[in-house]
Amino acid sequence: MTSDNSTAQVVVELSAVRKEYRESAALDGVSLSIRAGEAVAVTGPSGSGKSTLLNVVAGLDRPTSGSVVVNGDDLGRMSETDLALFRRRRIGMIFQFFNLLDDLPALDNVALAAQLTGTSAGQARARALELLDELGVAGRRNTYPAQLSGGERQRVAVARALVNRPALLLADEPTGALDSRSGEQVVDLLLDLNQIGQTLLLVTHDQALANRCASRLVELVDGRVARDSSLERTP
Repeated sequence: MTSDNSTAQVVVELSAVRKEYRESAALDGVSLSIRAGEAVAVTGPSGSGKSTLLNVVAGLDRPTSGSVVVNGDDLGRMSETDLALFRRRRIGMIFQFFNLLDDLPALDNVALAAQLTGTSAGQARARALELLDELGVAGRRNTYPAQLSGGERQRVAVARALVNRPALLLADEPTGALDSRSGEQVVDLLLDLNQIGQTLLLVTHDQALANRCASRLVELVDGRVARDSSLERTP
């Protein structure tokens, strides 16, 4: 079960975050806290700032003003090298189009993410194989991404995201490129991960996906938080 969020550690703290591109603001004074064990869905229309919010939390974009603290690290005080190491060690990312390396088989796609943090090749491959087994795709460990189904590729991508035991899992439209059956499998997987305590920040335009995966909904409109409320998950 997840932690009591009234006392759980704050994993993400955004304070008055503004992100400008030229003269327009993708984020306009966003303040948001996410505690350990929460599953938060960020929704909103196209151009509302959802992807920018995810990029700011991941340290891929720096805010124009305001502060971003993730797992106790103030991202604004970190160099680009430090941010890259922070992402490898503290953040797991799941993308709509998987972003697997086409010239590596599934096992190496996952193990490489661990090796980039300094884990030995043997330990990285053992951890990768453990995750692929837990996710039901160990039998495909030597298969290249082009030969995997969409659902299998997303499971490999989830394994890669989890290989370094991240404090925060970010998911950007994780079912957007999948058929309905594979999408349901990924939703079930995200639910299972959250049930065992994984903190999840999900960005989606799909309200049904948000209702399934999240216990809290944050709606962005024109770069501002228009709604922040608890969700009763849809079975």
